[in-house]
Amino acid sequence: MTRRTIGLLITLALGLLMAPLLAVAQPAGRVPKIGFLSGSSAPAIAREFEAFTQGLRELGYIEGQTMAIEPRYAEGRVEQLPALAAELAALPVEVFVVNVNRVAEAVQQTTTQIPIVMTTAEEPVRFGLAKSLARPGGTITGVTVVTSPEMYSKILELLTEILPPGARIGVLFDTTSAINALWLQAMEEAARALRVSLVPTGVRRVEDFDHAVAEMHQGNATGFVVLGGSLLLSDNRERINERAVRSGLAAMWPIRLGAETGGLMSYGAIARDRYRRAATYVDKILKGANPGDLPMEQPMKFELVINLKTAQALGLTVPPTLLFQADEIIR
Repeated sequence: MTRRTIGLLITLALGLLMAPLLAVAQPAGRVPKIGFLSGSSAPAIAREFEAFTQGLRELGYIEGQTMAIEPRYAEGRVEQLPALAAELAALPVEVFVVNVNRVAEAVQQTTTQIPIVMTTAEEPVRFGLAKSLARPGGTITGVTVVTSPEMYSKILELLTEILPPGARIGVLFDTTSAINALWLQAMEEAARALRVSLVPTGVRRVEDFDHAVAEMHQGNATGFVVLGGSLLLSDNRERINERAVRSGLAAMWPIRLGAETGGLMSYGAIARDRYRRAATYVDKILKGANPGDLPMEQPMKFELVINLKTAQALGLTVPPTLLFQADEIIR
């Protein structure tokens, strides 16, 4: 074998080894953009965003090379959502990732062509975002949240295990939210079955929180359940929890961040799992799947988080049986 032949073989071998690397470093065509739109702030859902990006990485995506994420946050100002949605649509993005109904509706007001993957779809069939969970039929798919009376029955049972016997329980809800009205009905149905007295208290804006907590306290509630929604769950958790502890009220949240920021307990679907699952929907859509043909998932795993610091501040004793059930205990 001549020196020239050996040189050609080495060059060919090196070329074959470098080809995959060059393909990654220099992707052909335009890098698809994913629009990540939230009504909250970036810090408020940082862990959920990381779960979503981790899900994409596990599927083989590389930020800036095989996809690009364009995040936008309304910082609690829901009136900003349509403008942010229009900004992302104009880039354009190939798919939107949003959490709740209000954000999805803002996108739909802007475009009816770009697919939407939801991480927290609230009764999407009832509110017209999907024809059915098995076959959504439009541009929306993703993961739903559970809003059945059974879910709220579990929440009430957990809270009543800590509170004194016969305790009245408040319900903090957003009066401007149609989904909160539905959840309140489910809570009232669960309370009747458990023979628990409720003190429903509505708010319309952040400035109403102090009055709402005072109203529940005056109604002889010793604890309350936060129903959910952007107004209550986004960047106002610490404010609500501070006022609750100051008034001697135990707050029960549907998300773990509620317990982590000073609430007594939280019980609900694991948010990080929902965002990780959203990555699989994005993957399928980027590969050509029709969102209307992708069944919407319901969460299967739920977690109970108990904040012992808050329990001590409120003078409450958490039963050992409840501590045993907890997925995490904050000490």
